[in-house]
Amino acid sequence: MQAFLVSTGIVALAEMGDKTQLLALVLAARFRKPWPIVLGILVATLANHAMAGALGAWITTVISPQTLRWILAASFMAMAVWMLIPDKLDEDAVDGRLPRFGVFGTTALLFFLAEMGDKTQIATVMLAARYDAWAWVVAGTTLGMMLANAPVVWLGARITRLVPLRVVHIVSALIFAGLGLLALLIPA
Repeated sequence: MQAFLVSTGIVALAEMGDKTQLLALVLAARFRKPWPIVLGILVATLANHAMAGALGAWITTVISPQTLRWILAASFMAMAVWMLIPDKLDEDAVDGRLPRFGVFGTTALLFFLAEMGDKTQIATVMLAARYDAWAWVVAGTTLGMMLANAPVVWLGARITRLVPLRVVHIVSALIFAGLGLLALLIPA
């Protein structure tokens, strides 16, 4: 259960102001069909994070626990720094054309691709390597993504005015730095 809760919290915080959250906002403004967008986000996140979680679980079979501890600590510290660099959405991500694959298909494809190498995907790999609970990590990171993105789809730009993203980024960075220190101090 700890893996689930930690994964949910970390990804929900990491997703604030992330390019996929900005993508959710753009898709919601363009298509104005929240259910297919939210379902597309869910499917893309499940697929992407399941692969990331499997990679994280596999890593634990080829790297010694002590080496993994140092890698995890360094990765969490790197994530702390990365959180302080705000993401921007590429202007070409969603253009003016009608979606070829429909709203759901377009959302799923764009989200899956946008998550490749993203903070939340890397966090999923690290969390799956940290906890021996692959399914709980994937469930938690997926819930964290949905908690951060679904309200943006339904509430649009109003949500971004309620939460100062700079504060969220700083808090997230502190949490990642704390997790990095904990990975060094407390054995798995």
